[in-house]
Amino acid sequence: MVRVSRENRSKFYQVKCPDCENEQVIFQRASTKVDCVVCGKVLAEPSGGNAIINAEILAELE
Repeated sequence: MVRVSRENRSKFYQVKCPDCENEQVIFQRASTKVDCVVCGKVLAEPSGGNAIINAEILAELE
């Protein structure tokens, strides 16, 4: 029997909106469109795996 050590392969990112500079946390593998809560700009779009992130990534959170 083979034991597989599974790590959490997904991350959360703290990102900054390019329009209003609002900072918020988004999921790396977002399955829905993520909008900025202040101005409504699209920060992340789903792509079947990792999301396409349209904002500046400030930090990776665990």
